[in-house]
Amino acid sequence: MWAELLPIGRSSASGGYRRYAWTAADTDCRAWFEAQARTRGLAYEVDRNGNQWAWLGDPSAGDAVVTGSHLDSVPDGGAFDGPLGVVSAFAALDELRARRVTFTKPLAVVNFGDEEGARFGLACVGSRLTAGHLTAEQAHKLTDGDGITLPRAMAAAGHDPDAIGPDPERLARIGAFVELHVEQGRALDLSGDQVGIASAIWPHGRWRFDFRGEANHAGTTRLADRHDPMLPYAETVLAARAEARLAGAVATFGKISVEPNGVNAIPSLVRGWLDSRAADQATLDTVVGGVEKAARQHAAAHGVDLDVVRESFTPVVEFDHALRDELARVLGKDTDLKVPVLGTGAGHDAGILSGSIPTAMLFVRNPTGVSHSPAEFAAEDDCVAGVRALADVLEGLACT
Repeated sequence: MWAELLPIGRSSASGGYRRYAWTAADTDCRAWFEAQARTRGLAYEVDRNGNQWAWLGDPSAGDAVVTGSHLDSVPDGGAFDGPLGVVSAFAALDELRARRVTFTKPLAVVNFGDEEGARFGLACVGSRLTAGHLTAEQAHKLTDGDGITLPRAMAAAGHDPDAIGPDPERLARIGAFVELHVEQGRALDLSGDQVGIASAIWPHGRWRFDFRGEANHAGTTRLADRHDPMLPYAETVLAARAEARLAGAVATFGKISVEPNGVNAIPSLVRGWLDSRAADQATLDTVVGGVEKAARQHAAAHGVDLDVVRESFTPVVEFDHALRDELARVLGKDTDLKVPVLGTGAGHDAGILSGSIPTAMLFVRNPTGVSHSPAEFAAEDDCVAGVRALADVLEGLACT
């Protein structure tokens, strides 16, 4: 499975992946998922929000156990973030069939669409729509960098955008969702463990900072006469690093758009996106508030206007304690497998769905801690340990 999926959407220039929602690479990933489902004799379907499902058993029976993740990527992302969870889900099902277990509940593998938000700027679109955290009206207003709307992109890929929206009936069928994911950090590597259980997801969000100045000639305009928005933007980037360091949080300006974007032109607009995350809400508010205060001071000093817009936000997610404890109990039976419980600063579909259904997560060791990069990695023996752990969990949940 891994070998078949590996070439899809890979950039020959960077070695990273560009699997953006509703593009040709996304279509190829979806075709791969459908083929895996049909090869195993699973009932395949695409829901109203474009998420893919592969069912073993009758979904209408209720109390289903679901596992999976996503197949899309960030720009030039790694191979493991998302796909490891989907590949491992199918592999865990193969393992359970090899064990000749008897399933007493429906089991499904899912691929949630547009988890990374790389194209339309909002993460977890598929799960947000399903859970009702994103309305159809809001979704229809999403556009990519080329001005193409989400409905237009979906229609071009053969999906009906008018059908999107909350899917409470589908969620009502699910008794538990367990997502396996490569760890996006080094906690497991430092502890020497192959697999971990998630405790919570830090609160996090994305804020857009629009610095509006005055376009002018780079060669003829005196420095004293300029209203250059690049200067307060640069100072704000440094302020974000300082605020995050003082608070023990993280803050990143990782995307920027400049107009008119000419080498010999002073910009009229510099638009930067802030991603910030912290262990608790109060700390996150302190960091973002500090960054915005600094940005406004720097903008005023340069005669530049500033607008700040919060584009997305996810509060702290405490995974279902009963389900988390059940995972620990099941995996604790194997005395050779220590399973630490750890928090994460990364958002996931499991976090979005946690307010609607019981959710849990398993992490697989990442020896470098690098993620959202071609250098992202997980060793084969750790991946196999993850599959076996997931199979044990699914057996405990769906075969009792």
